[in-house]
Amino acid sequence: MSAAFTTTRTSRRQFLTLLGISAAAVSCGTATASGGSGGGQVTSLKYQGSVGAVTIPELAADLGYLGDVTLDWVGNTISGPQDIQSAATGQTHFGSAFNGAVIKLASTKAPIKAVISSYGSDQYSFGGYYVLEDSPIRSARDLIGKKVGMNTLGAHYQALLDIYLSRGGLSKEDAAKVEPIVVPPVNTEQSLRQKQIEVGVLTGVLRDKALATGGIRPLFTDVQLLGPFSAGSYIMTERFIKQNPDTVRTFVTGVAKAIDWSRTTPREEVVARMTEIVKKRGRNEDTATLQYWRSYGVAETGGRIEDKEFQLWLDWLGDRGEIKKGQLKAADLYTNEFNGHGKG
Repeated sequence: MSAAFTTTRTSRRQFLTLLGISAAAVSCGTATASGGSGGGQVTSLKYQGSVGAVTIPELAADLGYLGDVTLDWVGNTISGPQDIQSAATGQTHFGSAFNGAVIKLASTKAPIKAVISSYGSDQYSFGGYYVLEDSPIRSARDLIGKKVGMNTLGAHYQALLDIYLSRGGLSKEDAAKVEPIVVPPVNTEQSLRQKQIEVGVLTGVLRDKALATGGIRPLFTDVQLLGPFSAGSYIMTERFIKQNPDTVRTFVTGVAKAIDWSRTTPREEVVARMTEIVKKRGRNEDTATLQYWRSYGVAETGGRIEDKEFQLWLDWLGDRGEIKKGQLKAADLYTNEFNGHGKG
């Protein structure tokens, strides 16, 4: 197999063990980015970004919505679970992941809280499971024995794949024969076209760019399965929130304003702003794919979180035996307390 991508297989036990390590690190007080205990609140927030893309906090900062709170970029990631593990262990101050991954981390006793939605699926922004135009794959059953490339395991796109397979009538035994593997998003289109994988998850600008090239078709999309929904959240540790409430309020409210700005501003203006942001930060990134940006996909106004955005995944993880049913309540996993956008 070509080295165009790295195959990663993560077992349920390995994934939960990794989350357990994160939780233990937090409980032992090893977090290095927690801060705020010396009197003044932290106003410089460490975070991870995404190559060639502009995250909502980055957009909020550029729009001036974060006030005296600044962002300190420490690197990039393609993995939501890794991003929130970094936040839980204090390597960063906030991270974004699929809500199911947030639940998994919380189930290990990691003291974290979701504070605002970070991404989702709508008619403009969604995750699609694509095959080549001439592929014989037409149904869930056709996926048995096939490789499905996605950005990370144990998160959003593996969850949606499981739901699709279940609704397609596959038994757990047959579903286990479908092989989800990790493929960096920037390599997914190439890997699919070179037939290294039979199905590739494509999202956002990378999806639209691939569709513009032609020769691929969707097998299904997450918005077809579930309708418009917020799929992920930004999380912070409860300790950081308690020690830095003003900073958290400024951050969350600023991100909320940026979400709604991106909704109400002409797309061409949003894309121009994002392109300028990427160029200004000087990381030698390609801005071409930004031309295909259409939406962050967050469902609720200002990114406010609702129970349903966690309950679906609580039920899914409980059915899979990854958490104990009834172990966690949706309302305990998030807070809208610090989202002042639109209040009053």
